[in-house]
Amino acid sequence: MQTFRLSPGTPNVAGFFDPRTFSVQYVVSDPATRQCAIIDPVLDYDEKSGATATHHADELLAYIAKERLELVWILDTHPHADHFSAAGYLHDRTGVPTAIGRPIQQVQALWKELYHWPELATDGRQWSHLFDDGDTFQIGELKARVMHSPGHTLASMTYLIGDTAFVHDTLFQPDFGTARADFPGGSAQALWRSIQQILALPDDTRLFTGHDYMPNGREPEWESSVAEQRRTNKHPLSTEDEAAYVAMRQQRDSELPMPKLILHALQVNIQGGRLPAPEANGERYLKIPLNALDGAAWGN
Repeated sequence: MQTFRLSPGTPNVAGFFDPRTFSVQYVVSDPATRQCAIIDPVLDYDEKSGATATHHADELLAYIAKERLELVWILDTHPHADHFSAAGYLHDRTGVPTAIGRPIQQVQALWKELYHWPELATDGRQWSHLFDDGDTFQIGELKARVMHSPGHTLASMTYLIGDTAFVHDTLFQPDFGTARADFPGGSAQALWRSIQQILALPDDTRLFTGHDYMPNGREPEWESSVAEQRRTNKHPLSTEDEAAYVAMRQQRDSELPMPKLILHALQVNIQGGRLPAPEANGERYLKIPLNALDGAAWGN
């Protein structure tokens, strides 16, 4: 299975695929200055044993060192429901600032209630920086822009860097379609609008997605283009298809079980990828609320 691919350009995009969570992590670098950002790093977690590890995050750091890049940002596109973020670990290792969209505050407030977690701070202080829609930042000579893309989550952000867009879990590869919108705070209508914003970008914009589920057993893929998505995405995405898309998405989502790690992952990821603090005995514990996601389809 191919788990690494370099897409050269401006920027260079190195993609790292994690088969356990079907997630893609990115190192995005400016070829002129060799400055780079990490996007959506994964902290390894085995739900059967409760073990955590940093193999994937360390792989990103090893790549950065080998290529003699300078890390300047650690970015999450949204609070992930299917894997733990390694943003906190990477920040502690490197001192490099972390960032996510300011709507994370809304997600923190929502899940604070679901977890009955009165001491949780809901002002986003767990990250170094919170982005608003339209904010810009630099990776070397490359100007990056932030676009709020809600629907999959309240806090989903697209990062536009050079000729690329990191579209997280809004669009998947064309043969798989688009993201679900039934998590707490999700909306199929908002997702439709976010997709239309992405598809309004220039045709040759390179799109990098947050997951790939390898339909029909093909090799993992995570790069497409705006033109390709408009032409071949399996879901109805033309501008006159809003009602059909929303109906399709709501029907499809009603049949999907929740991700197996959603209740594990959100309590870590709304803290910037930091594990729960040790208790008096020195051990860390996850808190799993029962029946908090009432109405979700049962998994096999």
